[in-house]
Amino acid sequence: MSTLSSSEALEAKQRGQRVKATPASTPRRATAARLVPLLGLFIFVMVWHLLSLRYPPFILPGPASVARRFAEKVADGSLIVHALTTLSEAIPGLILGTLAAFALGLPIAKSRLADRLLSPFIIASQGVPFVAVAPLLFIWFGSGLTTKILVCALIVFFPIVINVIAGLRSVPPVLRDLFRSLNATPAETFFKLELPAALPFIFAGLRVGGTLSMVGAIAGEFLSADRGLGFMINLGNGLYDTSLVIAGVLTIVMIALGIYGTVRLAERALRVERWAT
Repeated sequence: MSTLSSSEALEAKQRGQRVKATPASTPRRATAARLVPLLGLFIFVMVWHLLSLRYPPFILPGPASVARRFAEKVADGSLIVHALTTLSEAIPGLILGTLAAFALGLPIAKSRLADRLLSPFIIASQGVPFVAVAPLLFIWFGSGLTTKILVCALIVFFPIVINVIAGLRSVPPVLRDLFRSLNATPAETFFKLELPAALPFIFAGLRVGGTLSMVGAIAGEFLSADRGLGFMINLGNGLYDTSLVIAGVLTIVMIALGIYGTVRLAERALRVERWAT
């Protein structure tokens, strides 16, 4: 009995040590998780630097050369102007595409007739190459800001509308029956049941659409623009200024990550994750 008691006491002590060690290890794991992206970035820069040593600068400039070109453009203010121009196209395009996605997604999710009528056109719109449609928009609407916003809206529309439809259809039938039994109005059902249940899907679509909005803005600037990051990249390409091209591309990536992060912060602020379960 004494031997058994001693072994039980030792096992209990070890369990207590494990329990005490768990909270202490959690901050270390969180710190390690934050360092992983930095490690990945460091490896990327090192690989880039090593590859740049094998090629001339006009083919693949090194990170230091691109950083100097980036700093020059920030110092003279041109990079900020180009970035703000692209943002002035991407953000309104994202908003317009989101509004259009809701305008079509709601009837498609609620009506079988609307689904059969509109879904083929939405799917067909994704089968047409964008490079074939964009020139038509510039012919019809000109080469101004409006056309570039429309280009962004068309690109972000599809992933958002698909998520809106999927989110509204994800409501369990039992909950719908419950709201009917409580004599809830259609507006009450939408705002208190359907919209909260669809929020995780909608924000997932917004994260994808937010990054695609930059693609739409740059595509529009490639076709016709006198400013913007797409114009700057075209300019660098024409001058064989590869450092400028890469600096523009990295700026686009940073802005896209910023849009993605903003949507993610809004999602957390609204505590959307609780509706996913």
